[in-house]
Amino acid sequence: MQNSKKPGAGLKGLRSTVDTAEAGADDSTPAFSHLADLASARVGGRPIATNDDFFASKSNLVKPEPAIFIAGKYTARGKWMDGWESRRRRTPGHDWCIVKLGMRGCIRGVDVDTSFFTGNFPPECSIDAIDAAAGFGVTAQMTSRSWTTILPRTSLTGDSRNFLAVAEALPWTHVRLNIFPDGGVARLRVYGDVVVDWARVAPGRRAVDLAALRHGGLVLAASDVHYGAKDNMLMPGRASNMGDGWETKRRRGPGHDWAIVRLGAPGVVTKLEIDTNHFKGNYPDQASVEGVFAPSASIEQLSSEAWREVLPASKLRAHNRHFFAKELRHRGPVSHLRLNLFPDGGVSRFRVHGTRAR
Repeated sequence: MQNSKKPGAGLKGLRSTVDTAEAGADDSTPAFSHLADLASARVGGRPIATNDDFFASKSNLVKPEPAIFIAGKYTARGKWMDGWESRRRRTPGHDWCIVKLGMRGCIRGVDVDTSFFTGNFPPECSIDAIDAAAGFGVTAQMTSRSWTTILPRTSLTGDSRNFLAVAEALPWTHVRLNIFPDGGVARLRVYGDVVVDWARVAPGRRAVDLAALRHGGLVLAASDVHYGAKDNMLMPGRASNMGDGWETKRRRGPGHDWAIVRLGAPGVVTKLEIDTNHFKGNYPDQASVEGVFAPSASIEQLSSEAWREVLPASKLRAHNRHFFAKELRHRGPVSHLRLNLFPDGGVSRFRVHGTRAR
């Protein structure tokens, strides 16, 4: 089967590739919201301390799914809310919650999401951060001067996604969300670039998944994200259901769907895995992979690069893990891969096993 589109083609109109399930597709969505969520529970993020979560648990802050509202649902303490909510403060001070990031990284922006908090959202917030890769003691760190304010005290809007840019481009392992004086926050998204300790992850010439989100991989663009978030393909573990993958809408015209993956580090590919787990009546008929070595190229520049065939168009099966090694043609080094689906369909995971280029 011949590739029906020039490698790298179709990258114009990039805003249409935004993951509408999570980040929204309007022009007001900032670019940083398309980076990895360093705090998500899916990658190991977890709140580890708070001064008060009387009405709603701190653990809700990092749940990957959007917040919901259930009318008429109450607990013994009051209205059930899908977020973190403290009681009404009657003394001076403010409330706070410390979140351990699932991935150490440089924070580019946050989303302090107050969805469904209307008369009980905090009017202001600030965020501090600390890099404590060697260990973290909550009691000691609460009084430590090592915390750095990465977001000064800022106004919030209720029942809204509050996207706030961060200028401090240093790696962090924990953040502290301060709310003034009290109230509720549905979700805290901490967007940024993963900082990988390659000496620990891939000592010597050890092969690793170069596309994994934990290793700095990121889906930069996709032709269509109608049913599933594109970055699901790079998440840890196998998909829990069909919604935990990337799926395009049914193609009614010529062409095919595609996704551009930036590897966490340029490398030489030794094996590819295309997993169609849970996709049974909607898996792609075939898939191919192309690669390019252009580490510093922007997404717009990639369209004019000379892409090379890594995996020729190959037949796929429903609900199955497909491994390709001997079939690979150009192994690299490559910095980006383009996964092509013919003509459309869903993929739950895409793994790129290889060794980091020296």
